[in-house]
Amino acid sequence: MHHPGTRELTARGFLVLGLNTRFENNESNVIFEDVALDVRAGVEFLKKQPGIEKVVLFGHSGGGATMTFYQAVAEMGPAASQGKDKFVHGDDRNLSGLPPADGVILADAHPGISVTILRALDAMLIDEDDPSKLDPDLDPFSAASGYKADEPFVYNTEFRQRYHQAQSDRMNRLIDKALKLKDNIAAGEHVYRDNDIFLVLRSRSGGLKNRDLSINDSTLRPRRLLKNDGTIVTQIIHSVREPDPPQDADKRSGGALPFYSTRVFTVRSFLSTIAIRSTNSIDGINWASSNNSVPNNLTNMTVPLLITAMGAHVFIRDNEIHYEMAASADKEFIVFEGATHNMSPYMPRHGEPELYSNVTRNYYDYVAQWINKRF
Repeated sequence: MHHPGTRELTARGFLVLGLNTRFENNESNVIFEDVALDVRAGVEFLKKQPGIEKVVLFGHSGGGATMTFYQAVAEMGPAASQGKDKFVHGDDRNLSGLPPADGVILADAHPGISVTILRALDAMLIDEDDPSKLDPDLDPFSAASGYKADEPFVYNTEFRQRYHQAQSDRMNRLIDKALKLKDNIAAGEHVYRDNDIFLVLRSRSGGLKNRDLSINDSTLRPRRLLKNDGTIVTQIIHSVREPDPPQDADKRSGGALPFYSTRVFTVRSFLSTIAIRSTNSIDGINWASSNNSVPNNLTNMTVPLLITAMGAHVFIRDNEIHYEMAASADKEFIVFEGATHNMSPYMPRHGEPELYSNVTRNYYDYVAQWINKRF
């Protein structure tokens, strides 16, 4: 409700509705398919306002999955939320007749919380019920991995491959565990007859990309970059972010706090919102196995689409993938130089503090121009 876009876009002449879902501050119980019902309420409200002829959805960060899921189902019907690979199917009755929006804007959207948690899993863990059972060969802070505490570094290629595969192995184990619990509950063979707590241990590691700036930090092809001076150039774009500071020893993967970073879900919320199949957490993801998946949702929507990535954050390559997979004929992808995840200027720890001073104005001016050009 306090998103800066509500102020910035209002100042540029748009009616803006900020929207929280029924699951605000309640991560443990999110049933992702139900979030579309809250977006529907917002779209219907806007369409009833005098003079409103067009509605554009704006999805920032995790809101990208929310808005693209809504639009996909609104265009294609409940079938867009169903499929042989999905663990939870949208309800035909609840998801029928959603009024579609006229366009969608993605603001540094990540692929979905399913993927962000997959990539944040501590790959060292080898037993989902015992946080002390770790594989030391997957310690991202060991010298053998290529890690260096006091200078920029790149993980060994072989280590990165093993680590990202191990993250996928963990998620697949968790999915199998949750599916078994779900079946036992349905058969009346579990102590609880409707649902149960589901813990995901060691799930906030941040992944390798926060320390190794070579992971997903750039586009694969030349793309459009809006520079701080307002000019647009086409080039291979690299993030200007700096690596995270070194972590305290007790917060490292092999540290002394075995329950550090546990997330709490239910069996139902995990399967709906978090579960996604993969063989490699970076480039081996089955996008169609989750509704909380921007790439999959984009294959099922056709309205005009603006995809924006922030040039000082970690989702540049992810948003290029979004652009590549999107089915919309009218689609655009652009990166904003020096923009943080919240569309504010990046402040290098060492360097010129005003280097990216125009980021916020540049961003919302561009969004406003894109909307006005089409609608």
